[in-house]
Amino acid sequence: MLEQLLEYARKEGLDAKPGFAPKDVRWTIVCDDVGKFLDVIEIGDTEKGSKNKGQNFKKCPDLTQSELVSGKEIKCHFLVETAGVITLLGAEDNDEKIKLKHDYFIKLAKDAGEMVPEIELAAECLLNLETLNEINNTLMNQKAKPTDKITFKIGDSYLVERDDWHEWWCNFRDVLNKKDEKILKTKKKKDKEVPNVKMRCFATGELAEPVKTHPKIKGLSDVGGIMSGDVLIGFDKDAFSSYALSQSKNAAISEQATAEYTIALNDLIKENSKRFVNAKVLHWFKNKIDPKDDPLFFLEQGEDQDKLEAQNQVKKLLESIKTGERVDLSMNHYYAITLSGASGRVMIRDWMEGQFEELIENINFWFDDLTIVHREGGNRLAPNPKFLAVLGSLARKDSQGKPRLDDLPAPFVSKMWRVAVKKEPIPYNALSQALIRTKVDIIQDNPFIHARMGLMKAYHVRKNRLKGGNSMSDIGPYLNENHPEPAYQCGRLMAVFARLQRSALGDVGAGVVQRYYAAASSTPALILGRLTRNCQHHLNKLDGGLVNWYEDKIGNIWSRIKDKVPKTLTLEEQSLFALGYYQQIAQMRTKKTENTSQEKEDNNE
Repeated sequence: MLEQLLEYARKEGLDAKPGFAPKDVRWTIVCDDVGKFLDVIEIGDTEKGSKNKGQNFKKCPDLTQSELVSGKEIKCHFLVETAGVITLLGAEDNDEKIKLKHDYFIKLAKDAGEMVPEIELAAECLLNLETLNEINNTLMNQKAKPTDKITFKIGDSYLVERDDWHEWWCNFRDVLNKKDEKILKTKKKKDKEVPNVKMRCFATGELAEPVKTHPKIKGLSDVGGIMSGDVLIGFDKDAFSSYALSQSKNAAISEQATAEYTIALNDLIKENSKRFVNAKVLHWFKNKIDPKDDPLFFLEQGEDQDKLEAQNQVKKLLESIKTGERVDLSMNHYYAITLSGASGRVMIRDWMEGQFEELIENINFWFDDLTIVHREGGNRLAPNPKFLAVLGSLARKDSQGKPRLDDLPAPFVSKMWRVAVKKEPIPYNALSQALIRTKVDIIQDNPFIHARMGLMKAYHVRKNRLKGGNSMSDIGPYLNENHPEPAYQCGRLMAVFARLQRSALGDVGAGVVQRYYAAASSTPALILGRLTRNCQHHLNKLDGGLVNWYEDKIGNIWSRIKDKVPKTLTLEEQSLFALGYYQQIAQMRTKKTENTSQEKEDNNE
């Protein structure tokens, strides 16, 4: 994984130099060539208003967390910092720490100004109290926040975009780290710590001096991380260390490799990630592809995005690869990481890689396996669901009837994503949740959820496929009258009884479904015989043609069940019962005989 992240950083041309990092800056203090303050200007996408993240500068000076907190001196970043630090915006009289950071920023600017005079102009601007007040008044008038990032523009150039201060900055970090190293050695002079020696880098395999601590990964605060960032590799407890190795020497990685994987992850999170509830998926390809050819986009979007026929697009792409039309894609590879945050650490939920063609085939299988007849019947299928719609079908609903996606655990979300991408079996707990929600909706007479019914169908399709199942045992999108499982046929019978009661009595409130479905789907032998005997009362209320149609339908289903009515049903069998019930209802809404009157049915009967 680390090797692929390093390759991504290099192929994308990300400048991963230790001590530098890309940063978004929303405000710039503008001065003329002699340092006179002119204005504060908002930069970036200003049309977004308060959602404007600012302009991205690719190579900003950056100190690691350990560099910031080491020693007794309160430190801050150079050239790019928050408005609260640079201008004391919003600072109170007792904010001693902020004032010390402000003084440190000026100190850095004056030191760097010996090499680059324009940087010293920025320091002089901040030292002038009248100018500082004018800057803050301007920021407040524009409703800037103390946490907004800010930098300087002297004349026609942003100081952070110049490279004539880079040499000074690298020397400053070298001195800072050597000073910190001496302090650390003094504190641990009695410990049996392994001295600084070259070790084999986990990322490159080369001998290198490992970094003590790693930079933080940003952008995971919405999936359990913290705003300041989370560490991918870190050892801050004795229990995590071994062989007298301290901190990140336990997983030795060079400073350059560390900078490369950090900038790669931060770029992927910002530019090419998708949040799925409590996890975030990052994916990329060995050879960059056009976004319209990205099969993971089809998986995420289903058929909602601009009337996109997701599966048809996947099939066309797969066909073009197999015919040799798209050789560029057939030789490509994909990579995907699933991440979340956990107490300041990056949690790697999953790592996947494989051939592009395999990815296309697996997503095509995902759509095929989920395909189910539309709940309103007819010869149409339900639209391909979004991945999030599948997850939402398994979640509880809030007071507004919307799925509570945040209740789904991150490991479960990660597993379901892997199931879709790798063609793995549907987890048993996913089937359990789908069955529980379906049973509640049936009893409460709520509309069927296509994604949920499709997922239950996919569970059995994938299980049968692993066993080498045939067309008789597989469940298709439409009703299979010859399905060999008694549980499936029992579900069909329950659907016919529900329709029979509606035909005979109309809407009677708490009907046969509300009173008997739960018991019939778990102990059919106790219920279905009784319902068969009682159905004669309903048949007596119908015309001759309808009586014959219902008697034939009930008789045909019983001929397939025979004397194999199960006493109890397992969870898997209960899901077959639900599928038989659903597909029989959809079929009855479609197929009308000459003797069947046209009647309007509810979503659930």
